[in-house]
Amino acid sequence: MAEGETQSPGRKKCGPYISSVTSQTVNLMIRGIVLFFIGVFLALVLNLLQIQRNVTLFPPDVIASIFSSAWWVPPCCGTASAVIGLLYPCIDRHLGEPHKFKREWSSVMRCVAVFVGINHASAKVDFDNNIQLSLTLAALSIGLWWTFDRSRSGFGLGIGIAFLATLVTQLLVYNGVYQYTSPDFLYVRSWLPCIFFAGGITMGNIGRQLAMYECKVIAEKSHQE
Repeated sequence: MAEGETQSPGRKKCGPYISSVTSQTVNLMIRGIVLFFIGVFLALVLNLLQIQRNVTLFPPDVIASIFSSAWWVPPCCGTASAVIGLLYPCIDRHLGEPHKFKREWSSVMRCVAVFVGINHASAKVDFDNNIQLSLTLAALSIGLWWTFDRSRSGFGLGIGIAFLATLVTQLLVYNGVYQYTSPDFLYVRSWLPCIFFAGGITMGNIGRQLAMYECKVIAEKSHQE
């Protein structure tokens, strides 16, 4: 009994709330929920910028929120953000290459700020043609990866995410769900893959940072045992 009494206070010591969760399944669910709401928030803000500049056009009957966004956009972006944010640290563990480059929240916040800036540039900055804008955003997106990620897995996942997201968007526009003004890459803008690439890198960084708490919990449990 004496040993149980001495161990119980030690188990109550914990840092942030997510670090105190010992079950990996519950920890995974919490990270997924956090990533989902981050994705919803970013979708509302960034989609608002695109609509204000008439980059994307939705039919009047589907505009049904205070941010003038189609109701299905935030949940879809939130779900995609959760999947991406959970996938990045999973791939890191599978490859045996834990990502340790700039692993602090200040770096993650700067990455988010740069991503918002890239999206803002796509809606606000005027170029002579879309090719110049696309090349500029491509350079900025690769610069974001180099500044905040620099991992081969991150770059590969970013390319894959950009390809799949662009393909899905092409299908949505083709079926008349919404449309882009002045499309120059089939049914969408040529710079759209750059936005998806930067978004994948950003959500991956957030997911990796959240996953660090789970690693700390496992290390603490192993130390106690």
